[in-house]
Amino acid sequence: MIMDQTPENETPTPQTDAPPKKTDDSSSGLIQKIQSLGQTNVPQMEGSSIHCLTIVGQIEGHMQLPPNNKATKYEHLIPQLVAIEQNHKIEGLLVILNTVGGDVEAGLAISEMIASLSKPSVSLVLGGGHSIGVPIAVSADYSFIAPTATMTIHPVRLTGLVIGVPQTFEYLDKMQDRVISFVTSHSKITEERFKELMFSKGNLTRDIGTNVIGTDAVNDGLINEVGGVGQALNKLNELIEQNKKNDNNGIKQ
Repeated sequence: MIMDQTPENETPTPQTDAPPKKTDDSSSGLIQKIQSLGQTNVPQMEGSSIHCLTIVGQIEGHMQLPPNNKATKYEHLIPQLVAIEQNHKIEGLLVILNTVGGDVEAGLAISEMIASLSKPSVSLVLGGGHSIGVPIAVSADYSFIAPTATMTIHPVRLTGLVIGVPQTFEYLDKMQDRVISFVTSHSKITEERFKELMFSKGNLTRDIGTNVIGTDAVNDGLINEVGGVGQALNKLNELIEQNKKNDNNGIKQ
């Protein structure tokens, strides 16, 4: 005979598995936002028809930059620009620049893609739009520059192994002509004035060229207007409405 060993004044407790502890997703998400962005709430662009494309740091081309360099990879921007052109929900593009320049061919590729978009585009130079950032800034339909922002215009330079033969200098000259041609055809600056700024001596300490600040860039015809985010968005919305009217007129005709 089997006897129950449980005392009379004590009831047996059922042996049930303890429920797994739930992880606090909200608190972990909040901590992640604080660590990555330094704030708890991130503004959402719900229902916005404008895509914001940021080009910061150095524009990375065919050669990968060291990990401590802040860089914009052109292979990341090209698919975005293709998606912007194909997405019917996106009606306009805002390009914000704060770049020191970088790879010439990568910068020209980005510039050509922005210039060839069928949708309105506005660029805004904040901080700096130096070197190959200049063609990107003028590639949009309308360009703005902050009053304190600067743009460095200088000749094309090569890094790494350089072979001292006439063909090397011819290659540099042709590449420079591509940059000059693009800038002058997408802005109001003349070729003579742009070359004057590019080959100027005495403006930069250790280089040939010119550092153009806010209002000077507008006076030279390089940038359309001095302004900030508010002015850029207002202009882009204006271009979007104008584009819609043109499309409607085209359908009626």
